[in-house]
Amino acid sequence: MQSEQLRTTLHGRGQRLTPQRQRVLALFERIGEGTHLSAEEVHQQLLRAEERVSLATVYRTLRLLSSMDLLRELELPEGGRRFELASGDHHRDHHHLVCVRCGQTEEFESQAVLQAGEQAAGSHGFQLLECVLNVRALCPACAAVEGQGRLV
Repeated sequence: MQSEQLRTTLHGRGQRLTPQRQRVLALFERIGEGTHLSAEEVHQQLLRAEERVSLATVYRTLRLLSSMDLLRELELPEGGRRFELASGDHHRDHHHLVCVRCGQTEEFESQAVLQAGEQAAGSHGFQLLECVLNVRALCPACAAVEGQGRLV
């Protein structure tokens, strides 16, 4: 389904559906919703699958697929970016726990966060379009490593 959307949208823009673009989108379709990958991780997974795509092409393709709403981009405070498959079925108002050391990202949903977003938007006369919270934390593995370096 998304491959056909990609082909149609690219054709409308006067661009081609290249094998590299197909490979990147196919990777996200294989891993499914809720998995967040950096450009480097996409590149490494493609290399492991013996798919030849340069890292520069991966970056360009991720930006293109995001602009076409086939992927969603998660911008991290530390300057990193991670990408996930966009889908109409996937709940838009989901939030992320992001490890500040390794970048591991986990999704969660919270009605309380959504209500707070709706209340804040309404009290300032805004119309809420999306409510997303990124929680910076340490994953269990990084917290364990961090704890080993501290004196008790």
